[in-house]
Amino acid sequence: MNQQSVDAGWEVVIGLEIHAQLATRSKIFSSSPTAYGAAPNSQANLVDLGYPGVLPVLNREAVRMAVKFGLATGSTIARRSVFARKNYFYPDLPKGYQISQYELPIVAKGALDILLEDGSIKTIGITRAHLEEDAGKSTHEGLGAASGIDLNRAGTPLLEIVSEPDLRGAKEAVAYLKKIHTLVRYLEICDGNMQEGSFRCDANVSVRRFGAELGTRCEIKNVNSFRYVEKAINYEVVRQIDVLEGGGKIVQETRLYDSAKDETRPMRSKEEANDYRYFPDPDLLPVELAEDFIETVRATLPELPDEKADRFCSAYGLSRYDALVLTSGRDLADYYESVVRAAGGIPAAKLAANWVMGDFSGALNRDNLEVATARVSTDLLAGLLARIQDDTISGKIAKEVFESMWADGASADAVIEAKGLKQITDTGAIEAAIEAVMAANPGQLAEYRSGKDRLFGFFVGQTMKATAGKANPAQLNDLLKRMLAP
Repeated sequence: MNQQSVDAGWEVVIGLEIHAQLATRSKIFSSSPTAYGAAPNSQANLVDLGYPGVLPVLNREAVRMAVKFGLATGSTIARRSVFARKNYFYPDLPKGYQISQYELPIVAKGALDILLEDGSIKTIGITRAHLEEDAGKSTHEGLGAASGIDLNRAGTPLLEIVSEPDLRGAKEAVAYLKKIHTLVRYLEICDGNMQEGSFRCDANVSVRRFGAELGTRCEIKNVNSFRYVEKAINYEVVRQIDVLEGGGKIVQETRLYDSAKDETRPMRSKEEANDYRYFPDPDLLPVELAEDFIETVRATLPELPDEKADRFCSAYGLSRYDALVLTSGRDLADYYESVVRAAGGIPAAKLAANWVMGDFSGALNRDNLEVATARVSTDLLAGLLARIQDDTISGKIAKEVFESMWADGASADAVIEAKGLKQITDTGAIEAAIEAVMAANPGQLAEYRSGKDRLFGFFVGQTMKATAGKANPAQLNDLLKRMLAP
């Protein structure tokens, strides 16, 4: 089975349940800290462990963050929401139930636009976003036949963001997941660290014949990388179509993605809501939000990614693609704008975009660094761009200068001076280099003058080599055209 088979009569239907750990300093119902990486079971108090007689107390900051997300996605903010107990057994769920929201979530009926590969915009509905507590974590490595339980994560506040089944393929699902990832980091409500598990998703996948009723869905649980989400969905789509075309039926179940084998496998039968025996938590009062609280949160909203991308297009003359790349992270967008300001404003905007998206981002990825820990500051990069703009160095030499700046933290001027990289703009010096190249290559010169224009590149390369790459490219091209002419 391949993608062509999917296109031939089958439609893929996907909904995502995204779990974003909220960036509060303490847990949602207790005062235990939420810092990542602490020794196992060192950040779980009696409330987290579900001891008899303890009472949960709702974290106001978690509520504020949920409302902030709802406002950013144009959702309805419930003036009254209720916490419920979701009952199920899991080794790392010490109470035997999870405190969540069911019938009355704090956020509902929102939407988010995503950019598709063909350049079109698609709106994805957000069914709900509700608050709940995270479970602990089971560990199996290095314990032989035993398993370990770390309850540090138990009680960490989660915002579960549930989409409508509007996604029609793995690439759309990844685009939506990335958009939510960008948004929660812009809002500063989640650090988005997928390796640490603070941002992960469950993918509900089904297939159907075009025009038919929705098919039976399977849930792929706890996928924590964009690449694996795409691979897991693609595998599951092919698996379901193979089953159906072979005359079988899809069983509603929860499945796990095995990245080593690139396959999904059954985990457990999929529960329905009634299996969890939801009922309002008797220890928690309903959450009632005043209008002034909501408006206070609204006043803290930053410029959102789509708004910032629109402004980058109109203010800096960038393409939509460039604007979306530069606004994919708030830190990257801020860095870019700082470079533009330091480099002289709008005239430097496109050049700055190329460098921030290109060499700068490439160096970050190569060295596994964040924008905040970049080795070239905005002022230093602006200084490099200034030397390109005033023809002190060529774009090619600038790349060499940038690498030295990244390694040593030196300014562009210092590197250029130390390495003697200043561009040759003296017409006489370039003409002399061209004459030497022409004299050394009489055969190629004769061929060029007889009509073999493709040899022009040969003379450009040879002259650049003769000038150690320092000749001004525009001057070189103009002079070569004149001097090579018959």
